[in-house]
Amino acid sequence: MNTLELKRELINRISKIEDVDFLNAIKTILDYERREPFIKLTPDLENELLLASEKGKEGEFISQSEMDKKVNEWLREK
Repeated sequence: MNTLELKRELINRISKIEDVDFLNAIKTILDYERREPFIKLTPDLENELLLASEKGKEGEFISQSEMDKKVNEWLREK
């Protein structure tokens, strides 16, 4: 089945649905495709996050409590 045939079949099947809850569920699925990303990242930030993720996988990370201490120290310096 090609894309056009699939679209026609879905439209035909959806047009016969009377259950409002089911139609809302379909709408939720369709709306999901249109949602904007929660945070728009610049290419530099995206690369930085990918690098951080790789480092984490390699075991290069600190605990949350250590990070909290670093942030508090940084804030005191400001």
